[in-house]
Amino acid sequence: MFPIRDHNPSRSTPYVTWALIALNIGIFLSYYPLMADEYQLASFWQEWAMIPESIADGRRTHTLLTSMFLHGGYMHLASNMLFLWIFGDNMEDSFGHIQFLGFYLLAGFAASFVQIASDTASYIPTVGASGAIAGVLGGYLLLFPKAKVDVILIIIIFFKIFTLRAWIVLGVWFGLQVFNSLGTVGSEGGVAYWAHTGGFIAGVLLTLPYWLRQGGTAFWDKTHGRPPHPPTELTHRVIPIPVVRRRKR
Repeated sequence: MFPIRDHNPSRSTPYVTWALIALNIGIFLSYYPLMADEYQLASFWQEWAMIPESIADGRRTHTLLTSMFLHGGYMHLASNMLFLWIFGDNMEDSFGHIQFLGFYLLAGFAASFVQIASDTASYIPTVGASGAIAGVLGGYLLLFPKAKVDVILIIIIFFKIFTLRAWIVLGVWFGLQVFNSLGTVGSEGGVAYWAHTGGFIAGVLLTLPYWLRQGGTAFWDKTHGRPPHPPTELTHRVIPIPVVRRRKR
């Protein structure tokens, strides 16, 4: 089960969100051929991925930025870009283009520092935009807790799309990250849960001043907890997988 869209496309064109998606895809395609050679890929990660031990020792600090634009595979990239596409536009619409870019990068840096703090001796390379995107999710939850989000549920033979409030979708997502963080050290299991947790909390904290300037809870009363423009009404239905019957001879 995962989100596929929200009901409130932004009022303005989300240039920064689109540019971030394009940049992540372009960078991934540029080094994808290296994945056929484990030695070259390992060397590439050593130079550009974030390695907690190196950062804790004051080395390769440039990787705090570069690691945010690297991904370990197509599914890693696709899932991150899907979340950014769904939730990034409304955050950019609220903050403005330049401020949103700053917010995104700061959330990503915060996520990396939390991941480093979870295991400063780790030599495991960490890559992905998920820490910064977790910040976007945290900010979205604070501003638009009652926004409608469509999620898709896949159960073997059919797909079911249904609508939930953002606070349920993002609250459950954050709860899972915290739960998994408490059960791991560093990036055990191949997922940097501490970066997700740290990025989400950073996103809430970075959004808090904007939310307070808008009136705090009065902002929720005014907007009903949704982006402040009319939603797009979407329809969905169960899509069954057709049954192919055996032909009699």
